Amino acid sequence: MSAHPALREPVFIRPADRPLETPLGAAINARYLADEAECVRELIAAARLAPEQSERVRALALELVEAVRGNRTRKGGLDAFLKQYDLGSREGVILMCLAEALLRIPDSDTADKLIADKIAAGNWSEHLGSSDSLFVNASTWGLMLTGRLVRPEPEEMRNPGAVIARLATRVGEPVVRAALKQAMRIMGHQFVMGRTIEEALDRSQEGDNRNFRYSFDMLGEAAMTGMDALRYLGAYSQAIARIGAHGTAASDESAPSISVKLSALFPRYEFAQRERVLAELSPRVIQLVAEARAARVALTIDAEEADRLELSLELIDRVLQAPASAGWSGFGLAVQAYQKRAPDVLRWLIGRARDTRRRLNVRLVKGAYWDSEIKRAQERGLTGYPVFTRKPNTDVSYLACARLLLDAGEEIYPQFATHNAQTVASIIVMARERGRRFEFQRLHGMGEELYAEIVGPDKQDLPCRVYAPVGAHEDLLPYLVRRLLENGANTSFVNRIIDERLPAQEIASDPISQVEAFGEIAHPRIPLPRALFGAERQNSIGTNLADGAELTQLAQRAAPAIAAFWHARPIVSGRELDGAEVPVTNPTHGDENAGDVVHADEAAVDAAISAAAQAQEDWNRAGAVRRAEALEKAADLFEAERAQLAALAVREAGKSIPDSLSEVREAVDFLRYYAAQARKDFAEPLRLPGPTGESNEIRLEGRGVFGCISPWNFPLAIFTGQVAAALAAGNSVVAKPADQTPLIAARAVKLLHQGGVPPEVLHFLPGPGSRVGARMVGDPRVVGFAFTGSTETARRIQKQLADRPGQLATLIAETGGQNAMLVDSSALPEQVVADVALSAFNSAG
Repeated sequence: MSAHPALREPVFIRPADRPLETPLGAAINARYLADEAECVRELIAAARLAPEQSERVRALALELVEAVRGNRTRKGGLDAFLKQYDLGSREGVILMCLAEALLRIPDSDTADKLIADKIAAGNWSEHLGSSDSLFVNASTWGLMLTGRLVRPEPEEMRNPGAVIARLATRVGEPVVRAALKQAMRIMGHQFVMGRTIEEALDRSQEGDNRNFRYSFDMLGEAAMTGMDALRYLGAYSQAIARIGAHGTAASDESAPSISVKLSALFPRYEFAQRERVLAELSPRVIQLVAEARAARVALTIDAEEADRLELSLELIDRVLQAPASAGWSGFGLAVQAYQKRAPDVLRWLIGRARDTRRRLNVRLVKGAYWDSEIKRAQERGLTGYPVFTRKPNTDVSYLACARLLLDAGEEIYPQFATHNAQTVASIIVMARERGRRFEFQRLHGMGEELYAEIVGPDKQDLPCRVYAPVGAHEDLLPYLVRRLLENGANTSFVNRIIDERLPAQEIASDPISQVEAFGEIAHPRIPLPRALFGAERQNSIGTNLADGAELTQLAQRAAPAIAAFWHARPIVSGRELDGAEVPVTNPTHGDENAGDVVHADEAAVDAAISAAAQAQEDWNRAGAVRRAEALEKAADLFEAERAQLAALAVREAGKSIPDSLSEVREAVDFLRYYAAQARKDFAEPLRLPGPTGESNEIRLEGRGVFGCISPWNFPLAIFTGQVAAALAAGNSVVAKPADQTPLIAARAVKLLHQGGVPPEVLHFLPGPGSRVGARMVGDPRVVGFAFTGSTETARRIQKQLADRPGQLATLIAETGGQNAMLVDSSALPEQVVADVALSAFNSAG
């Protein structure tokens, strides 16, 4: 590559475009993916109480647990239901699947099939009568469909599937379907405060509900379009007006509140769209703040995924500086204690509240996206997790964060959302020592028995706010699944406090002592993302695109590749061949040449095949370990140049930045995977079963020269994967990249040579398929081909191979590229839209 004076600057992430690493990011992101053990040790030091304080906490926590167990009513509720049908049971999983999909299905046939598939698989009779909750037992009868419709025979009690079949025969599937849908609606009613804000407000004034404060959450997930966002904005505005009209509170602290999801107010609420988010979403949030203030309604910004944390705090900062919030103490946000960044976030918020002379409400939660955060970090190959991998680690973090809030002064009004009796006791002890005002929060339908011991002058006389979802049952589903995952697990405190098989002392135990008893602070069965594949191979390293510091490093490392003019030449036995130069155009900017290519002629193809045929036997004899080491060394080189390779994919293939980084990761994964396969299958003979006294072995060897022909849409990953597989097996390779993307393939070949693949073993032949590809296919010395591309081209290759003289060649063809997506009515529409967009446009530039 060389500099090209006529090259205009291409589009890529550049520090000049925008400040990638903000002062806010520098303040809160130091522990984004930090070592978990190191973080937890710091948090233990911050959360640890003096011995006499710990004893008061222990005594109070034990008192609360015993009171909950002693005063439980036969009415029961969702806590009891979740205990009976936890996610450790087959039936709990069945219920989650049904709740997630059944209410959404408009057509009878699909609903009937879903019911038949799911319900018949559960052993519901095991749960009947095993709970002292009337709600649980009534729900179980409803789910067995035997309570009013049919009396089961004794043998059917052991096989509820037979009951379902008999019922369907007797009363018809529509009745079964209606009964099950009603059961799901009853279950949904336990989670949702009301279908409308008026219904929720009325319910909040019924009976004992008047003892609680409320934060109303308008159900609905992220906006997918601009129209969605405006609809959600209108719904929030109307809800604020109606909450305000329902009555006024004595103070800002006791005022009813509304919880707002930022992702519902803007369809591109992501770090990559930071400028648009700040310019377009900030005014909408400030508008709602002004409306809430006028209506005497508090407003809290909900917490979402870790990738959005920094962006959400930038928006919060704009609200704090807006005149609409001046002197008002009704604005706040939720902070998730399961994130390693939580203490740094709180310190930043405390500082900003003081700087702007605002009082800020901070709702401290433990977090509701844990499974997604773990999976996302693994998929992206990050260096760590943004969240803690053990529940007690999160509990310790929560206590450390609670102490920060209680020590912050009057600029912060703490709101502690928890269903954990030990956490509740710790906060009460710490807050009373400091004389701090605060409130607890709980989810509607959950933690009722615990907070019956907290609220009221004859109890702890402390305020509690109920997080109350509002919306139609059809809108409940994503929220419902999160609640089931979060609180239906058998390790959940909601389950443990009412499980009388567990000693009360264990339930009330200090999480610090639990963590200190662990052999490893991080969960030993949740490996770091880089170690996801264990000893077999290392996961490819990814880039955290929500961290401005990482983006700045990416931009700096990509700069040479952006400024360069790249060259691709045929490489035969390590020598680059000259010829007529053909420009390689950036597909997103037709007037920009990313570089040039010299096409291989027939003589170059013949020379490459001859050299590859001569070198193959020595490469095969070098052994699987030697071949694996070369591929692994090349993988390391690919990773060292991942920013440059990604920039080249952007310029030559028109890929987006996330796609380009994924392209490099996939290429690295191919190299390491085939290296591992070489060690596994080729290093030693495979022993076969046989008669006593007889030894049978099979040894796998390379076949000869392989031709690899790759497509334009994965110019590095598929090109590298084909070549790596052939090399790992002991074959020599002649490789032809797609006509449109020779530059990145040429760089890959050079890195493979640098990693230890002999130049005589791997040859590079750019050029049109009609000439270079056809010449390769027509040569009988090439014993096999790996091809990815169109079905039509694969058929031509297949026919040409069949017509040529000599032994039959192997053809490994991956063809097509246009796939149907089948979507039935049980699918979540928001997820379908995201998947369709990804399928249609991912890797399309």
